[in-house]
Amino acid sequence: MHTQESSASLSEVHQSIDTTKPQRSKWRRILAFFGPAYLVSVGYMDPGNWATDLAGGSRYGYTLLWVLLMSNIMALLLQSLSARLGIVRGRDLAQANRETYPAPVNFILYILAEIAIAATDLAEVLGMAIGIQLLTGLPLIWGVSLTVLDTFLLLVLQRYGIRKMEAFIIALVAVVGTSFLVQLLIAEPPMGEVVKGFVPALPDETALYIAIGIIGATVMPHNLYLHSALVQTRKISKTESGIRRALKINFADTAIALNLAFFVNAAILILAATVFYKAGHTGIADLHEAHRMLEPLLGSKLAPILFAVALIAAGQSSTVTGTLAGQIVMEGYLRLRINPWLRRLITRLVAIIPALIVILVAGEEKIGELLVFSQVLLSLQLGFAIIPLIHFVSDKQTMGVFAIKPIVKAAAWLISSVLVYLNIRMVYNEAEAFVNSEHPWWIDGLIFLVILGFIALLVITVLYPWLSRYRKMHSAQMHPVKLSLGDLEKPVYSRIAMALDFSEQDARVITNALAQGSPHTEYVLIHIVESASARYFGNDALDFETQKDQEQLDTYIALLAQRGVKATGQLGYRHRAKEIARIVKAENADLLVLGGHGHSGIKDWLYGETVNHVRHKVHIPVLVVQ
Repeated sequence: MHTQESSASLSEVHQSIDTTKPQRSKWRRILAFFGPAYLVSVGYMDPGNWATDLAGGSRYGYTLLWVLLMSNIMALLLQSLSARLGIVRGRDLAQANRETYPAPVNFILYILAEIAIAATDLAEVLGMAIGIQLLTGLPLIWGVSLTVLDTFLLLVLQRYGIRKMEAFIIALVAVVGTSFLVQLLIAEPPMGEVVKGFVPALPDETALYIAIGIIGATVMPHNLYLHSALVQTRKISKTESGIRRALKINFADTAIALNLAFFVNAAILILAATVFYKAGHTGIADLHEAHRMLEPLLGSKLAPILFAVALIAAGQSSTVTGTLAGQIVMEGYLRLRINPWLRRLITRLVAIIPALIVILVAGEEKIGELLVFSQVLLSLQLGFAIIPLIHFVSDKQTMGVFAIKPIVKAAAWLISSVLVYLNIRMVYNEAEAFVNSEHPWWIDGLIFLVILGFIALLVITVLYPWLSRYRKMHSAQMHPVKLSLGDLEKPVYSRIAMALDFSEQDARVITNALAQGSPHTEYVLIHIVESASARYFGNDALDFETQKDQEQLDTYIALLAQRGVKATGQLGYRHRAKEIARIVKAENADLLVLGGHGHSGIKDWLYGETVNHVRHKVHIPVLVVQ
């Protein structure tokens, strides 16, 4: 864990994909932009959306398809605004909030964003666990526990860069889409009736409630943070024409990706309408029940298998994007960075623990209620992501000619108002049902205070950017406007340590170490013995390898002495990084030089990451020689 030193969003992959290379063909330059929206789109087809789609299709047939289409149009506008913020200002939504709102407000917004991400992850955990159970029959409690293993999948993906991660997500989205396409071909829905479903109609109040659920579950708060950061992985020309081109291509990318998500959601609703509604099963909204009924109603064993596979793929793809969103939120609001695998593990445990408690205490039948609760938590956060976003992309002072036009602004505020109203109504209904149940009076008072607090925060997020003229125009890192470089005196090192592995690379390490020193510098040669007995017995080991390593170290010291270089040697044992750091501190070295082998990915697991670990354990400059 450390304070973020760069103001770039997702700095490890920031502008890592160059879309400006002149040697590329026109289509390759265009395709280089494609990818971020597909990572965003998985949030629109995650397991949290499936229940409302199943309920709408099984109860009202194809009637509510128009609600899905309207939700998709809303999402397209909001995600394109998020991408615009990242492309034009080079800021993600969390960074822009940090620059605009007071520190206490930002801290609350950060907490809410983290709660939203945890709630999203909870839905993904439950969806994946249910999918595993449906596919294998494994008890739900074990399926929930197994989902912690995807932490390591994310670790592997991040080592191969953002492009490989996008390819993995696109592959999972393809699995989901193909699964439902095959199920639709088996179900053979009447296309004439399907088309009629796009005509707006609400048969009764229950249909309105389900429509609210569909719309409320569509736009995920974390996706707005995510999209504004992912578009910055592309290096673009910062000219007016270059920015316009990037905005145009990213809009096309967003439109294609969200239409794929719309197809998946529509396919779930159409499948439920064709299979359940037509057969008179109008009360199906549970994933288990839907899976169980597919085979007898369709007469195919393939359909329920594809349903479970799609559920697992949807949950797995969402876990990756949820972790990235968590990293963006933490770095943007707090300027704090922790290892991605640790971030993922913490988020996943926060999601797993409530699920395990509910299963152990109340039983598997209460999992559906927990899934609904996760969507309510998401609903609470939505307004606090949309409202600041509209403020930022409307601001001509920071967006210049790329500020959104009045008609787009009006549409955005209208959509924001509708979504906030629908989500407040959903939360109000849940709170009312809870208040009417039996419990201590002080819980009602606590709920009332929380509601007042949310209303007050909502008012602040709406009014503060308009009322306050104080705008922080510098970066989210908050560097001083003018930096002094001082006298730039050349450092003088009295003791330089060098870590050697007795390979051909030693010559380069020693040469670079000598270049940093002066005639009065003393050098400390370090080598870590890695034989089995040395690992076990430490400095008490007198095996053949230890003796040979000591001889080689003495040879190096003698050769340096012939050149007038004063050097001593130290052998270390067991853990390489810990031993190098220990010897460096014990010898009071003021510079460390060591070799970097340049391997990555699975080789880091096989051979270790000595350089990375050592530099975090010492408090002196470290020179890495490749």
